[in-house]
Amino acid sequence: MAKHIEIDEDACEGCQTCSELCPEVFEFDDDSQKAKVINPKAKDDCVEEAIDSCPVECISWVDD
Repeated sequence: MAKHIEIDEDACEGCQTCSELCPEVFEFDDDSQKAKVINPKAKDDCVEEAIDSCPVECISWVDD
């Protein structure tokens, strides 16, 4: 089953760790001061690092 990446934007505290570790997948939105996924189907190794590094654990893989 295919999966995609999601961020719980309500839980995101805007630390920018994910967008710094994996800019091909995550982007920091200056307006909302939250991270957002720009490439939800990415399989980059940095995605797992971003998930593991998120201080509020708001990034996850979700089944399509």
